[in-house]
Amino acid sequence: MPAAPPSTLIDAALRGVAIALLLLLALVLGRDRPRLPAARAGVALTLGLCVQVIGSTPLFEALVSGLWQAPLVAVSVGNAVLFWVFVQALFDDDFTLRPLHVAAWVAVATLAAFNCAVVAGSASVLAPITMGLQRAVPLVFAVLAALAAASHWREDLVERRRRLRVFIVVAGIGYSLVMLAVRLASPHGRLSGLSATADVAMLLAIVAVVAWRMVRLAGSDLFPAASVPAAMPVVVLEDAPPPETLPSPDPKPDPAEGRLAESLQHAMAVDRAYRSEDLSIASLAARLSVPEYRLRRLINQRLGHRNFNAFVNSFRLAEAMAALADPGKRDLPVLTIALTAGFQSIGPFNRTFKAATSLTPTDFRKQKLADS
Repeated sequence: MPAAPPSTLIDAALRGVAIALLLLLALVLGRDRPRLPAARAGVALTLGLCVQVIGSTPLFEALVSGLWQAPLVAVSVGNAVLFWVFVQALFDDDFTLRPLHVAAWVAVATLAAFNCAVVAGSASVLAPITMGLQRAVPLVFAVLAALAAASHWREDLVERRRRLRVFIVVAGIGYSLVMLAVRLASPHGRLSGLSATADVAMLLAIVAVVAWRMVRLAGSDLFPAASVPAAMPVVVLEDAPPPETLPSPDPKPDPAEGRLAESLQHAMAVDRAYRSEDLSIASLAARLSVPEYRLRRLINQRLGHRNFNAFVNSFRLAEAMAALADPGKRDLPVLTIALTAGFQSIGPFNRTFKAATSLTPTDFRKQKLADS
């Protein structure tokens, strides 16, 4: 029996290592934070990539075709949707899985399976259409993933997690676009021996970096604690002195950090900077005349907030809760209270309020006024 060529052995070795690392990542994600959407999406994506690594083996593609290959193709193409969902869940601590996400995966997987089992290789007029749609899927969801990352990245206050997130998004999008270009240039969208090996080598490099960085990150650095709400309100009575939102000073505090903490306390609790609808970490840093990284570090390491929006919303919620509990403001509409506190609309206010108190603003007001 002739020996397998070195290229085949190299390809098989790369795929074996990639699958082992993907399964390790799935185990770590499922073990550390099994109930968090980001962990669940990550497990689904890593398992889907295992199927993709197996199904894209050149020998496997040559031996298995048509109906038998359809499920593998469906999962592989559906990974683009899972990557989009994973990026949303990873960057947004308040992310929840919605029927839209499931429907998107089902639609993409069904299209890929139908194209592979029925249309591809036939003389049907549907072939160019379905093949074009299937090849457009990675590009569309890569763009959606980039938009999701850009909209939430600046809010993250955990610096090491920010760097890991940037790598995942940039590498994931780059990998999707490169392999899309390679498949568009190859006959029938299949990878040759060399391009298939390059494909798994790129994927292995990305997975190896992510696995290495995740091992170095503590679980609390990567994901929020499952038992802590995204926004913990600090009750601020409107006519009362500012609350002690900052912890007691360290035995040997940094004088510059202490001054920054005092300036931040004054800006938020006295000047009520949180009422500004367009308040961002950059604008607040400019207001305090400090580099953005120093303000991030202070809010994260000294105040314990992982997300800038959660930090700001704690003040907004506190003001809203105080107003709702004030008998003198019983006739003031809830919308007016929300807008005054800095929320842009009633929808986000209601969701944030209920996540923090388990009550709607109206129920909270009724309960507080009844108690008074």
